[in-house]
Amino acid sequence: MSRIVLTTTGSLGDLHPFIAIGLGLRDRGHDIVFATIKDYRTRIESLGFEFHSIRPDHIAVDDPQMLALMMDLQKGTERVIRDYLLASFRDTYTDLLAACQNADFIVSHELVYAAPLVAEILNLRWAFCALAPGAFLSAYDPFVLPPFPALVKLRGLGAGVNRLVVNFVKFITRDWGEPVRQLRQELGLAAVGNPIVDDKFSPYLVLALFSSVIGSPQPDWAANTVVTGFPFYDGDRDRGLAPDLNQFLDSGEPPLVFTLGSAAVLSAGDFYTESVKAAKILDRRAVLLVGKNPPPANLPTNMVAFDYAPYSKIFPRACALVHQGGIGTTAQGLRSGRPTLIMPYSHDQPDNAARVQRLGTSLTIPRKQYTAARVAKKLDRLLHNSSYATKAIEISGIIQAEKGVKMACDEIERQLNGRNN
Repeated sequence: MSRIVLTTTGSLGDLHPFIAIGLGLRDRGHDIVFATIKDYRTRIESLGFEFHSIRPDHIAVDDPQMLALMMDLQKGTERVIRDYLLASFRDTYTDLLAACQNADFIVSHELVYAAPLVAEILNLRWAFCALAPGAFLSAYDPFVLPPFPALVKLRGLGAGVNRLVVNFVKFITRDWGEPVRQLRQELGLAAVGNPIVDDKFSPYLVLALFSSVIGSPQPDWAANTVVTGFPFYDGDRDRGLAPDLNQFLDSGEPPLVFTLGSAAVLSAGDFYTESVKAAKILDRRAVLLVGKNPPPANLPTNMVAFDYAPYSKIFPRACALVHQGGIGTTAQGLRSGRPTLIMPYSHDQPDNAARVQRLGTSLTIPRKQYTAARVAKKLDRLLHNSSYATKAIEISGIIQAEKGVKMACDEIERQLNGRNN
């Protein structure tokens, strides 16, 4: 039995893949420790895992004002990485160092920038986890930059041109990693370049925790990368749909399902009111997953609103999905085999949306253009052009055949065996 620390931060979409892997490793007899923000203590401890809190945690994951700032298309990524995570980098390092005492291995989300330092100080092997292809910032498979979406038009011009975009990202983020460089110097560790782009990957193992249908290894990816498939986790394994929701689903044609995941839902704006109007235009039944938002007033009888439903249970019963493009929601959507309309906010979401649109399962609508008439037009196309449904079913079969948790656990154990040899 090995003691393995899993460390992550962010939304439930960032937490759930780690829970899936943690459960898989525990089933194999390992002692699992979670190091993440305090908001998730109850959730983690209810699953029987040891929990250690790491900072920053002064912004609640359900603070709508802060979430709106962090999901901003132009400045959201900078606010999350530079102004929030790296502004508290020393605190993260201190907390994670304490959590990793007596550990044998670390599995880290890419945004836990302290993990490489802790692993180096404690002489531990560790795995870097990329939840979406954009983490690799490849010139061969270009990332859609949220503040500069027009640069995606350079995609067809080849790696030489797109390498200029990568270098541009390195330039604008060059100072963000200064807290990392300063602490490394104080600890007597070797200097690094840009820990946001270049010097972030583990020399031992890089887990690409997504399906090969949306991202496959490129010449400029880290050489030790393994694409595992999505490690799915959707809450309580035995939790079903609410009886009222089941009754609604059984009473008519498959509905449209509208959701904004676990983070963007806190900054919903007019999403749900425009969605109701769009469903009315199409004369379609609809399910709205609204989180803590009040349901739209005067819902017609062919529409219902619930705070939450497990995506693995509700998505396959839809005729089409509308969501924000977070990687967890995107993964569940692809697995469900349903056509999808994506309204991305920021971070990896515009890139995720572009990738599934290229697959032929999805369409994209900018957030500023999310009006009932436009949404209805795109949904009508998804529902009446059979190629979207056909492709969605094809991709679903591929994803359901992948074993993301098993492959991730196999690779982690291979590293543990290498440590012991």
